[in-house]
Amino acid sequence: MNTSVNDSPDTAVAAPAVAPVAASVAADGPIRVLVNGEARHVAAGTTLEVVVTALSAAPSGVAAAVNEAVVPRGEWPATRLGDGDRVEILTAVQGG
Repeated sequence: MNTSVNDSPDTAVAAPAVAPVAASVAADGPIRVLVNGEARHVAAGTTLEVVVTALSAAPSGVAAAVNEAVVPRGEWPATRLGDGDRVEILTAVQGG
């Protein structure tokens, strides 16, 4: 099964399949979430892990927050997003 993270209802960006996808996506219609300030449409029941995996090159050095609360990496697979949630994905960058 594959899931998608959409910029708009008309365009779909395919997300990579990850092991828990089947358990992460419900059969309900899409919901709207804000990811780093941009509106996206995802399937109801999509987890934070699916969104981070779809939008990040690598999970190392990545932190994520939902509605201004940091979510520990171990909780990403169980953190289901709801309509209107605000997700921030932050990547650590080395340098000075």
